[in-house]
Amino acid sequence: MANMCRNITTLRGLEPVATAEEIEAAARQFVRKVSGVGKPTAATQVAFERAVAEIAHVTAHLLADLPPRRQPPPTLPPLRRLTT
Repeated sequence: MANMCRNITTLRGLEPVATAEEIEAAARQFVRKVSGVGKPTAATQVAFERAVAEIAHVTAHLLADLPPRRQPPPTLPPLRRLTT
């Protein structure tokens, strides 16, 4: 599977490591994509936020458990592109 949703960026191998905010943003994008819910309503809010939290939790464990990358990821996550 070579193609990935263009809105979800690779977090493994970032220096410094991916932040909780970056992990949650990726989880939120994933949940939006698979659920088709762009903006949660009162009827979808609880399930949506629970899914985001669970996916972010699993993602953090995955990133911690994987060996280091040999090369950095090809792009920076959007949160890191912002300059102040």
